[in-house]
Amino acid sequence: MYTITTSQMNAIDKNCEYFGLSTLQLMENAGAGIAKEVKNFIESGTIVVIAGRGNNGGDAFVAARHLAQYSNYKVKIILLGRSSQIKTDDAIKNYQILKHCDITDILEVSDSTQILNLDWIDSADVIIDAILGTGVKSKIREPESTAIDMINNSKAKTISVDVPSGFDPDGGDFEKSVFSDVTLTFHRMKPGLESKDINRYAKSVKVVNIGVCSDAEKIVGRGNLEMLKKRSESSHKGNSGRILIIGGGAYSGAPGLTSLAALRTGADLVTIATPKNVADIIASFSPNLIVDSLSSEVLCSEDIPKIKDLVKSHDVVIIGMGIGRDDRSKSAIEKIIPCCQKVVVDADGLYGLNYNSISESGCEVIITPHAGEFSYLQNKNTPKDRDSRACDVMDFSKNNHLITILKGKEDIISDGERILYNQTGNPGMTVGGTGDVLAGITGALFAVNSAIDAASCGAFINGAAGDLAFEEKGYGLLATDIIDRITDVINIDK
Repeated sequence: MYTITTSQMNAIDKNCEYFGLSTLQLMENAGAGIAKEVKNFIESGTIVVIAGRGNNGGDAFVAARHLAQYSNYKVKIILLGRSSQIKTDDAIKNYQILKHCDITDILEVSDSTQILNLDWIDSADVIIDAILGTGVKSKIREPESTAIDMINNSKAKTISVDVPSGFDPDGGDFEKSVFSDVTLTFHRMKPGLESKDINRYAKSVKVVNIGVCSDAEKIVGRGNLEMLKKRSESSHKGNSGRILIIGGGAYSGAPGLTSLAALRTGADLVTIATPKNVADIIASFSPNLIVDSLSSEVLCSEDIPKIKDLVKSHDVVIIGMGIGRDDRSKSAIEKIIPCCQKVVVDADGLYGLNYNSISESGCEVIITPHAGEFSYLQNKNTPKDRDSRACDVMDFSKNNHLITILKGKEDIISDGERILYNQTGNPGMTVGGTGDVLAGITGALFAVNSAIDAASCGAFINGAAGDLAFEEKGYGLLATDIIDRITDVINIDK
């Protein structure tokens, strides 16, 4: 079973909402799961819940409500902070319900001295640690810091909710952490909980099923877009991505579409390296384009020294659109790709792939074939049924150390470990150029995001923008209409 990061879990929560499964229901399931595990852990005794003001605390409020129904448990709750400071609606609702339960000991504390003078922690049989959850990324403040110290100095058994408070679930550095006897993490294991020294912080880790609908994890949705890195207010030119597009020669429109799509997606700077016969034509498309003319009428090996210099000053290379299948171009592409750190390979560029050189170079590669191109790459027909196609995409990605976006009525995306499906898009997008737009969107995202996030969200944005364009243009939509709607998709609800 693969692990999921904090941002991936947040995306799953958002996608669950889209499918009708509310975050309030997920919190209820999580809290009920905690209560069940506590009952398995201890038959009777005093249970002290130490809760923070986020959803982690909300999960614990639900657990406290369930446990309070049993006469063999005495439940006490310490809220670190005031109830007016609880951060989410779901957690507020579950805190307010507590006053209607058989729980008389509820204390709100905002000063660490209040905890130090309280004997609840020392007299507890079990402590439910629900202080910080997965969101902490900075120095731990008071009274949370003191609460963590007191938990660790207590003789009580400690059960941590999702992760030990203070611990980084994604495997990064952290200041301090609760030492838990049992950690109950939700839905899937987190990367940090599989670290080599985890036993110091969590003697036992158990994954608790909270009823996540499977499509929320497999189908790309708006939750996935929330994982994407946001532009900082202090950003400077180039911080949001410098993209080099290598294309054109046989055709002129394709690299132009790719570059405009990359700019609309948020790239700071886009350069098009293109054969000299189409350089002026492409430059005439828009004053926003920077066009660098190559030496010949086709991409060839003589251009490689110049392209290598351009690669050094760009974050991502997008290669293949409109290049054609001249043998000289195929040979040049095979030599260029291993020189890149990040590359999106589309269209005719797919015919110049050399998988051995990709593996040896360590280059991160995203490919965007349609079914016919994928058949060429596999040297066999692409299956028509969904499951077989998905297996082929995952196996191909794993064996060749790259990310694949198999374009179709339903896009299939894989990094070789898992499969994602994108269901945005419409039949009007069979018009030429939509694949070039996808490459540009994906490349721009790839500059500042992981390959799998760029690929999956690129497919979603491209299709969703196409859906908006289709509402207006119907079957008369053009690739440029999709470019015009990219920002509408990215900026929705912002």
